[in-house]
Amino acid sequence: MAKKTLKETKEKKAETKETKAIPAIRPHITEKATFLNEKGAYVFKVKDSFNKIMIKEAVKKQYNVTPEKVSIINTPDKSIFLRRRSGIKYGYKKAIVYLKKGDKINMA
Repeated sequence: MAKKTLKETKEKKAETKETKAIPAIRPHITEKATFLNEKGAYVFKVKDSFNKIMIKEAVKKQYNVTPEKVSIINTPDKSIFLRRRSGIKYGYKKAIVYLKKGDKINMA
């Protein structure tokens, strides 16, 4: 029996991290988002580290549709007060993905 090389063990660890991770993009469903869906634009919540190119690739991979344009919105953290306690409502990154006229994404 041959011993496993260091590269083989590192590759296996990298594969397991991807499968357990939170999805890179997930649909953000609101009234405004459903209104945009009719016009060919779809809204997603995205990881904070993602840029426009990474979002395009993730949409291609997950939904088999090529986006024409991607816009990114960063929502800031907000301080909230509940009774006598203060806290933070954490912000997130939102992406609006525009598709060609014939393309659609099923958000069910």
